[in-house]
Amino acid sequence: MRNVDFSPLYRSTVGFDRLFSLLDTMGQPEQASAYPPYNIERTGENSYRISMAVAGFSEGELSIEAHANVLAVKGEKAEDDENAGSEYLYRGIAKRAFERRFQLADHMEVRGATLKNGLLHVELLRNIPEAMKPRRIEIETRSSEPKTIAAQKSVEMDAA
Repeated sequence: MRNVDFSPLYRSTVGFDRLFSLLDTMGQPEQASAYPPYNIERTGENSYRISMAVAGFSEGELSIEAHANVLAVKGEKAEDDENAGSEYLYRGIAKRAFERRFQLADHMEVRGATLKNGLLHVELLRNIPEAMKPRRIEIETRSSEPKTIAAQKSVEMDAA
């Protein structure tokens, strides 16, 4: 695998430190597990949804926290006393705890979360402040006087 050196970009850009740090970490192999699986969808121009498959977890066993552009979803399964006397021949349903973190862009806010049919849906909205939105700058034109000069030249040419 190739390593990319972003240090020349650090010198010529301002304020993109976090972006280059993310690119650096993307090249490294993922150390966290792939559990639980998730989707990220764009549901509108400025709205997004993260859907996670958390079958077997209840609302009380899940926690969602957003802090400093990081969304953390944690799940911790309570001990199951109802199956204490049974013996599993095959156990394919995961009961392990998990923590999944998502790096959020600036001005992203978490609007809410729902748990339905084993899927946790986290709704996100990109809310850009008015001061950060692009605006059109009008170009002012200064009145020049070439028309007057051209009129004077035409009068001088007629006299000649």
